[in-house]
Amino acid sequence: MRIPYFATQRSLSRRRFLMGTGIALSLPLLEAMTPAFAAATPAAAAAIGTPGGKPRRMFAICNNLGLLPEQFFPKKEGRDYALSPYLETLKESRDDFTVFSGVSHPDVDGGHPADNCFLTAAPHPGSGGFRNTLSLDQYIAERIGHLTRFPSLNLGVNVDRGQRSLSWTASGVLIPCEEKASDVFRRLFLQGTPAETENQVRKLELGRSILDAVAGQVNDLKRTVGSHDRDRLDQYFTSVRELEQRMQMSREWERKPKPVVSAGIPLDPASPREYMEKVRLMYDLARLAFETDSTRSIALLLDSVNSPVIELGETKLSDAYHNLSHHGKSEAKLAQLKAIDEWHMRLLAGLFTGLRAVREQGETLLDRTMILYGSNLGNANTHVTTNLPTLFAGGGFKHGQHLAFDRERNYPLPNLFVSMLRRMGLETDKFASSTGPMRGLEMV
Repeated sequence: MRIPYFATQRSLSRRRFLMGTGIALSLPLLEAMTPAFAAATPAAAAAIGTPGGKPRRMFAICNNLGLLPEQFFPKKEGRDYALSPYLETLKESRDDFTVFSGVSHPDVDGGHPADNCFLTAAPHPGSGGFRNTLSLDQYIAERIGHLTRFPSLNLGVNVDRGQRSLSWTASGVLIPCEEKASDVFRRLFLQGTPAETENQVRKLELGRSILDAVAGQVNDLKRTVGSHDRDRLDQYFTSVRELEQRMQMSREWERKPKPVVSAGIPLDPASPREYMEKVRLMYDLARLAFETDSTRSIALLLDSVNSPVIELGETKLSDAYHNLSHHGKSEAKLAQLKAIDEWHMRLLAGLFTGLRAVREQGETLLDRTMILYGSNLGNANTHVTTNLPTLFAGGGFKHGQHLAFDRERNYPLPNLFVSMLRRMGLETDKFASSTGPMRGLEMV
């Protein structure tokens, strides 16, 4: 009879810290931290999880209640398709965008929780024990974020804070959205006093050499753990080093003057009912951020689920946005949803026009900016997460087409992410569940 193997080595404390010169650095979960005997169980084993030229930019927008499919999707594919009712609002930009049908994130299900996976494509967000993965905007920020004052901006409208975000770290940590347009404007364009600048520099300097302070303990720890844990520690300390490098670059940016723009500090809407005005302000801020090259990666979550009865000009709505989305084919609710969606299309048209009006090195800012507009829901009425309404504009691609894929067996939307990363100059063949670059989408 085979005798089962049990680890007898004393386990490390999960609260183990490395200490040095007044700095405490916590450790990631290691195999050596699991209690003796427990590491041999299947459950414990499963719990242990086994990096110049023209500026290119990315603006990803997710409306987590989507759009009415029959109003959005064209009936014909190819370049000579007839614009759908919603796309008719964007007709002046027809040659600047591509519309997709039959695309989705493989295995991203669960209805509303899928909005957190719009830029990660992490599977099964509604399941117990779900852990998110690195989002597209943060992938970009990690690699080229040092080129601008802000590696990325994560914006939101009416967001359920702490629960929803498009931006996630590689370790699956939510990055909160910034919702006040005035605060975003101040960060981007208002220079602090010399004393405030030096105070911020001192804060950055304090965290600059964390690993140097605990280097001896790191080496001692590596000698006492197994090979898998050593690999985990190497990954962890590498990420800390990268963070330190970003902090160093932030310190250098602190002493550089911020760009000056003619726009004034925006007036924040007083109520979440002013949803469309909030969206418009975020679009304006994104354009200003790109125009001043303050960042090259922006994510914007339009949390329609968390929005009340919104103000819509002359159109009076009878219910909150979310409740209207569950229309049950009610003609009255469908008419109100159509009015909401048409507002979204008008604001998007304004964004395209604003970016096209700005010139940069002989090209328009729209030529340099990829805009991904879509949703985690193909149909909010039924909570399906397939056949996602997706529009992709600008960024130096050959647009003016409807790329139609199988609406039953969907094509992977993460393939578009691969094409976007390549357009940013980041050569890769893989992102999340992609199978390669987006078929039928060519660069100019």
